[in-house]
Amino acid sequence: MFLSLVSGSTGNCSIVSDGKTTLLADCGLGIKRLEELLLSIGISPASLTAILITHEHSDHIKGAGVVSKKYGLPVFATEQTHIAMKNCGISDENTKYISPDTDFEIGTIGIKPFSIPHDAANPVGYSFFLKKSKLSLATDMGHMNDYIFNNIKGSIAVILESNHDLTMLKNGRYPEFLKRRISGKFGHLSNKTASETVLKLLESGTRHIMLAHLSADNNTPKAALLETAELATANGIIPGKDFSLAVANRYVPTSFLSSAKGGTSK
Repeated sequence: MFLSLVSGSTGNCSIVSDGKTTLLADCGLGIKRLEELLLSIGISPASLTAILITHEHSDHIKGAGVVSKKYGLPVFATEQTHIAMKNCGISDENTKYISPDTDFEIGTIGIKPFSIPHDAANPVGYSFFLKKSKLSLATDMGHMNDYIFNNIKGSIAVILESNHDLTMLKNGRYPEFLKRRISGKFGHLSNKTASETVLKLLESGTRHIMLAHLSADNNTPKAALLETAELATANGIIPGKDFSLAVANRYVPTSFLSSAKGGTSK
């Protein structure tokens, strides 16, 4: 199972599970809502194994401390991220340090964190290894580069940021400093860059794509889907036939579609 529980500026949380080990990637929602959403997809909160944090911004860590305390979950993050989220109330016992490019395992799942360019302490994305499948989570990035792409390529499924439409951002209501921050090298990935990245991923074998962390003000699901679908189609790769394409919902769980050849990533 690989899915988005919630995604966006109001909160981010993804699930990775092989049936034996179940991980939360980020925990940017309150514990009551988390428990409700987990139960809605058939996961008991008590069965969770660990929490992994990408970075310390509140929409990624809001519930981490409370959830860790209630269920006795270890919280994995870089040392700098743990320092930046010290007010979350994570116990010393449950504080686990990781480093970019250093593989580790939690239960039956292998994990490789990789650095991402974002305005945070020492942020990371993650690749997960479940038996013979590789899955990757790559959001909150100001730009794509060869290092990141080389970490996520080879994944059967990728949750990839497609935060903003460049024209909507340019003409939107945000002040100029915030527009610069979002579109800057340590901000968020645009639909254009996401679509170009998706094309390269598809050409390298990825078959399930979920566009995530969409801005409520500077993007729409339709715009994000259209930009990626049109570029793929123009290159002879057809959404719904050759690969599955979905947009992560802001408030409810979203799984990968199963219409692409090769089955589903669940």
